[in-house]
Amino acid sequence: MLVTDTNARLNAEAAEARRNRLGRIAFRAWRRGFREADLVLGPFTDQVGPTLGDAELDAFEALLGQDDDHELYAWIIESRPTPSEHETSVMTKIRTFMRAHVAAAVAEGAG
Repeated sequence: MLVTDTNARLNAEAAEARRNRLGRIAFRAWRRGFREADLVLGPFTDQVGPTLGDAELDAFEALLGQDDDHELYAWIIESRPTPSEHETSVMTKIRTFMRAHVAAAVAEGAG
């Protein structure tokens, strides 16, 4: 019983730590300061973020650590080359999400 209780506590702590991490990531994704980046990265975080593994969250946080929002957005829309360290599975997922997200918004009458 003690092992089960300990495992349950550890699982709860890990789940809480992940929720907190996703919350911090969401805050950074929604408040980039460049509306176009916010409108891609915020919804991506909300909808896809919970499915990302730890390594992908690390890569996503590294992307969010970029100071130049215009440059980051240019990488996403592929108008500028993405540095190799940011050309990851997360970038691919962001681009795929953006295409679907923008298409859905246009279909609903945006733009």
